[in-house]
Amino acid sequence: MELLAHLAQGFAVALTPTTLLLAVGGCFIGTIVGALPGLGPSNGVAILIPLAFSLGLDATEALVLMTSVYYGAMYGGRISSILLNIPGDEPALMTTLDGYPMARQGRAGDALVLSGVASFVGALLATVGLMLLAPLLARVAYLFGPPEYFALYMLAFCTLGGLASRNQAKSALAAAIGLGIAMIGLDNQTGIPRLTFGEMHLMDGVDFLVAIVGLFAVAEVFIYMENHGRETALGVALGRITVPVKDIVRCSWTMLRATGIGFFAGVLPGAGASLGSFLAYMAEKSAARDKESFGKGNPRGVAAPEAGNNAAAGGALVPMLTLGVPGSGTTAVLLALLLTLNITPGPLLFEERPEVVWGLMAALLIANFVLLVMNVPMVRLFVKILSVPPWLLLPGITMVSFSGIYSLSGSSFDLILMIAFGLLGYALRKLDVPTVPIILGILLGNNMEDSLRRAMVISDGDWTYLFSSGISIGLWAAAVAGFIAPMFLRNLLKRPGAGSG
Repeated sequence: MELLAHLAQGFAVALTPTTLLLAVGGCFIGTIVGALPGLGPSNGVAILIPLAFSLGLDATEALVLMTSVYYGAMYGGRISSILLNIPGDEPALMTTLDGYPMARQGRAGDALVLSGVASFVGALLATVGLMLLAPLLARVAYLFGPPEYFALYMLAFCTLGGLASRNQAKSALAAAIGLGIAMIGLDNQTGIPRLTFGEMHLMDGVDFLVAIVGLFAVAEVFIYMENHGRETALGVALGRITVPVKDIVRCSWTMLRATGIGFFAGVLPGAGASLGSFLAYMAEKSAARDKESFGKGNPRGVAAPEAGNNAAAGGALVPMLTLGVPGSGTTAVLLALLLTLNITPGPLLFEERPEVVWGLMAALLIANFVLLVMNVPMVRLFVKILSVPPWLLLPGITMVSFSGIYSLSGSSFDLILMIAFGLLGYALRKLDVPTVPIILGILLGNNMEDSLRRAMVISDGDWTYLFSSGISIGLWAAAVAGFIAPMFLRNLLKRPGAGSG
């Protein structure tokens, strides 16, 4: 009954005209962002954060808009994967294995509709899981002290780079860069300037929104400029679009299994949608009798990764809201948005700001139905958007980024700093160094340092205090396993991809 009361409070917030309009608009924009090859949900949300502030949205409205973009981008990633064999984002990689062969067989419409339904099932059930699990995990979070939070931050750093890089050393380097940037400014304890090099503008530290927009949005502009938009898709002809009822019925259990796997992967800090879609696909393939048909246009090979990655997107919101630790790269960007709005994620969020949490969950339920309705009849429109020329796309991204950041601070120094982060992001992309751990370091570096300092003060400098509870020991073990596991999983990820060409 308590859950229903909270949900009723959430719908009272979500069904206001403004919030409803933002949810629908976010779904539409997110689907476009996801469909554009290489842009992905992290970049899309980062680009639009300044827009949310420019519009003067309150905390709930801004969060609803961004999470709707997030969910929409997870839906949209399948469009270019199926039609062009170009993943809209990393989690959509597995969809190319059977989606593109279905398109080549003249079943592009069937694949798009089936993937839309699978995305709906995964995202809807994950949202229900979020409503059920998040309050329980928030209660468990009360057991966390400084040692447990420090171990939790270590777990996030050890796992979030994960499968995004081919080299764990590069992930560790990126995390170290992020922590170094977090150190810039006045020391919280002593007030002594650190790494400012005499620059007054850096005394307050580096604004993580400047870093995020630079590393994601501006760097993406530089990448587009380099390849002259060669990865942008051009006119794709679609036949008559029908609803493949027989395939949907056959794949119903596939969707449910994949949703469970994906949601579990999303809840684990750092695992995210990429691992969720991979595990869902491989589990379905290993359980199938017709294994040889996977990679050749099997509908279950489309339904499984789409349900898995959308379920993981919902699951990743659980640790972000309850523990303040992002479960994916996009939730790291959403965490930055919350902190900018003076909202601190954690167990107290459910008591102090219930309208934000439950308004968000109600809006996500609405957004899922909006996306289902939107992604079937409007497939032709989204396909046309794939042909947006870079000369039109680039100025739009640049204008939103610059005007949004300047409207926040009114400082030309922040614009210069944003360009510098854009150049850094471009260089790191060329070197295959993941940028998400850098963002995580900037976001969590100060909290991690504070937790370590508090633990050392409480224990009078005894380092063994960091391993003094079962929770902290378990988190340390998970951190070690999370850092080592991708070295083996990465080889598995390459195998199905090799057979798709």
